[in-house]
Amino acid sequence: MSEGGSFLPYEVAKKIVGNVIEEEHLHDSERRVLTVYDLKGRALCWFDADEVIADVAKERGVTMRERENDELKVAAVDYVLRRIPDWVLDEEA
Repeated sequence: MSEGGSFLPYEVAKKIVGNVIEEEHLHDSERRVLTVYDLKGRALCWFDADEVIADVAKERGVTMRERENDELKVAAVDYVLRRIPDWVLDEEA
């Protein structure tokens, strides 16, 4: 996803997001995405998993090889929650 636009406040994102799941990209089996689902299981948006993990790893001073680290996964979900685009509320309606 691009970094453009406005994001939901973190507290609002926490209330509407039910899950963030790492999945295979629909059109490129070599890529992974973090799909964001609402409380009813509907996809809201997605993020490139490698980009998110790279940003989080850089912030934490760890390598991409530590991708399976549970602390890094939690930090990646927090990263995503802080970047949920505000247009997802329009999509939910």
